Amino acid sequence: MIYPLQENELKEFLDEKVLLYNQPKFIETDPIQIPHLFSKKEDIEVIGFLTATIAWGNRKSIINNGKRLVNIMGNSPYDFVMNYSEKEFDKISGFVHRTFNASDLAYFLKALKYIYTTHGGLENLFKQHEQPFTLQPAIHQFKQLFFSIPHPHRTQKHVSDPLKNSAAKRINMFLRWMVRNDATGVDFGIWNTLSASQLSCPLDVHSGNVARKLGLLNRKQNDGKALLELDTSLRNLDPIDPVKYDFALFGLGVFEEF
Repeated sequence: MIYPLQENELKEFLDEKVLLYNQPKFIETDPIQIPHLFSKKEDIEVIGFLTATIAWGNRKSIINNGKRLVNIMGNSPYDFVMNYSEKEFDKISGFVHRTFNASDLAYFLKALKYIYTTHGGLENLFKQHEQPFTLQPAIHQFKQLFFSIPHPHRTQKHVSDPLKNSAAKRINMFLRWMVRNDATGVDFGIWNTLSASQLSCPLDVHSGNVARKLGLLNRKQNDGKALLELDTSLRNLDPIDPVKYDFALFGLGVFEEF
């Protein structure tokens, strides 16, 4: 059932919800609290990317395993990545989050080191493949490069590809964290070579269900085509900062059971 609101009423309703949920208290119950443990840009990027990668399933479990990653990496994620070698596998050998295990983590560390060493870091890589109003092709190019060195085939499933019709929820969430500057201290906004207008909403069960009830999304599957439809609707409401509505959709779904 579609919530009966005209577009101007819908924008007003969602803008109010953004103000309600896009606040520092949001951090307390969200995986974004893990990169908020750090102030150095590269530390935030590395642990943010790893935390976003495991951000599916129970939120408490995600946060606990994010903290475990921090401990494994000696509270210095970037230094740990840049100094990691296979002889240190024993430090990570016990890590597992659902289907993401220690061998996956070992490759992620190796690939991140490769990106920082040879491609100028994560921000530079996404910047190289940006398009004016979308970063979805950049995500595809990122995955291609991320797995361009020898890797376990099974590990590829942990990075989504929008060009294969994936909504790529976790990596879009990571990009929101890095790019969007919300002035309230939730999202980091440390990637100033990209803009919030290029971001896509992290589409999941909660945001998808709320978006359908509000008439922002008709497609039933939470896939790449649905993401394009939702992005179009959100850009109509705010072309400069469309993914601010992620806070509204998620908050309505999780905290208000809308």
